[in-house]
Amino acid sequence: MKTFDYRRATDVGTAVAAVAADPGAAFLGGGTNLVDRMKLGVASPDLLVDVTRLPLDRVQELPGGGLRIGATVRNSDLAADPVVRAHYPVLSQALLSGASGQLRNLATTGGNLLQRTRCVYFQDPDTPCNKREPGTGCSARDGYTRYHAVLGASESCVAVHPSDMAVALAALDAVVVAVGPDGERWIPLTDLHRLPGDAPERDTVLRHGELITAVELPEPVPGARSAYRKVRDRASFAFALVSVAAVLRVADGRVRDVRIALGGVAHKPWRATRAEEALIGAPATAEEFERAAGIELAAARTLRDNAFKVPTARNTITAVLRDLARGGDS
Repeated sequence: MKTFDYRRATDVGTAVAAVAADPGAAFLGGGTNLVDRMKLGVASPDLLVDVTRLPLDRVQELPGGGLRIGATVRNSDLAADPVVRAHYPVLSQALLSGASGQLRNLATTGGNLLQRTRCVYFQDPDTPCNKREPGTGCSARDGYTRYHAVLGASESCVAVHPSDMAVALAALDAVVVAVGPDGERWIPLTDLHRLPGDAPERDTVLRHGELITAVELPEPVPGARSAYRKVRDRASFAFALVSVAAVLRVADGRVRDVRIALGGVAHKPWRATRAEEALIGAPATAEEFERAAGIELAAARTLRDNAFKVPTARNTITAVLRDLARGGDS
């Protein structure tokens, strides 16, 4: 591992100034992703600014309804929070499906959002990778693609975003609060992450030196139920092949409100807006759920090893919405 400097931040302004002033600096939260990349030689920061002691570790109910989650709240604490479990079960379920208990005890809310892809070619410095070294090519396109994207990919990159939590937050219409040298701004979670296009090295819209300080959730949709389901190769410590986060409100047998987000299928948490539009006002039946899923997945483009993701995603969307419509989860 390359030698680096370490600094523990005492306040948000100092942390932001330190990273913004040094192109080789990075923020350090739980380190569950960054330290792995440093060990592999994929990341080599000159300076790590530790933000874990900043006063950003609280989950607070907002005066007008909703919830504010500090950026350094640990994944395990957030999953166990009574308000999250009662009113945002999709988020608790997503968190508990991620990684392992040991990692959830370290991983932070902000760090989880900013983890980078686990594509095997990105993590191998000896293979060409446009995300790691722009312009070198994408080894995955002609390589092993079982875990790779079927939506929103480009010729430059077919990697997927690994977070479970981010998929749930996308379905909840979460907003990310970030502080940078130019002040504070609010970014819809669905706009935080980028599709690869011809610049896959840029994972998010954050500028260098911007620090996520919180995630805000709107008040829960009255009468809605929510759930997260993850399809993976083993029961724990495995990334999603396909995952679905959904929020559904049904009245008089018809869909009145629905939010759907997919994981494991794209470079970012994929908000299924086409499916949502197709379902508003439609009968809350398995047939309609499957039809809407098909509309969303019509744009899918598969690779040699991942064509199974399309029927898997369609079936999982259908099953999650069917169960919610029947009264499953809450």
